[in-house]
Amino acid sequence: MDLHRTSILNQMDYSRDSKEGKTAQATEDRLDSGLDSLKEEEYQAVAAEIRRLQLECEAPEHKQLPAPTRELYEWQTQITEDGDTLLHLAIIHEAKEFIKTMIDQSKNTDFLNRQNDLRQTPLHLAVITKQPEVCLNLLVSGCDPTLVDNNGDTPLHIACRHGNLHCFSVITQKSRPVHLHTAMAACNYNGQNCLHLASVQGFLSLVERLVDLGADINAKEQHNGRSALHLAVDQQNLLLVKLLLKKGANPNLLSFGGHCPYHLTIGLDNWEINKELYSVTHPDLRELPDSESDDSDEEEHMDSDDEVNYDDIHWNGH
Repeated sequence: MDLHRTSILNQMDYSRDSKEGKTAQATEDRLDSGLDSLKEEEYQAVAAEIRRLQLECEAPEHKQLPAPTRELYEWQTQITEDGDTLLHLAIIHEAKEFIKTMIDQSKNTDFLNRQNDLRQTPLHLAVITKQPEVCLNLLVSGCDPTLVDNNGDTPLHIACRHGNLHCFSVITQKSRPVHLHTAMAACNYNGQNCLHLASVQGFLSLVERLVDLGADINAKEQHNGRSALHLAVDQQNLLLVKLLLKKGANPNLLSFGGHCPYHLTIGLDNWEINKELYSVTHPDLRELPDSESDDSDEEEHMDSDDEVNYDDIHWNGH
């Protein structure tokens, strides 16, 4: 089984290809992993098939075997063309009775961690469809909350991006501590961890909760080396700037380009954020780096001096 877990090392793994023969799709393009792929009559057919297989009646011989060695039921082996299991489909269509039965029949087995062609687990889909009770059932039944989808997102990343407080609360309360800290520290394929996502979206309650749970408030996103405080300034979110400073964010942390959060206020209209950061920024960091002025001078020179002549460039032979 091809399970993709978060890894604190080598987070920026852009080389993962989509399943052979499938065109990669962003999670935002098809969050429901096939919500529109089944018509009502097709869904009813799936439901009828589940009834036919008599999920509620577990074979006696299976009860005597430990979970890791138990053979899969027939319904656990059925997969759609999008890689969805019947549990994926039941969650997508919010068929609560079937969801509970299938999870109860699959406790502490890899079936709960099966990933579809977008590498979404049932827990990913439970968060996407905003079903905290399903998240709870999956977590107490042994699913792994550190698995990532095609964007490198764990279910917790998705909850933080969309401000899904109920699913966020279930995941943070019911995940094993080692799983929770792994999910919070991991960066997705855009280089952002859960705190970065919550900060960009301005979800103050989630930011505060993540920090209280042990998220690194000074962790840098992996594109430009910006911390949550940098991102709060980018969003011109004064309340978030104040919250992060109160929680211990380092105002002197430099991005990969050598800029502290105060530098990002220069040129912005929000003087309150400028004032808030000026007093806590080290005096030696209140001036922009020399490279900034050098770069701007060079760009100005390029714009104002000799024009670049492109007459000799040919496109497609023309």
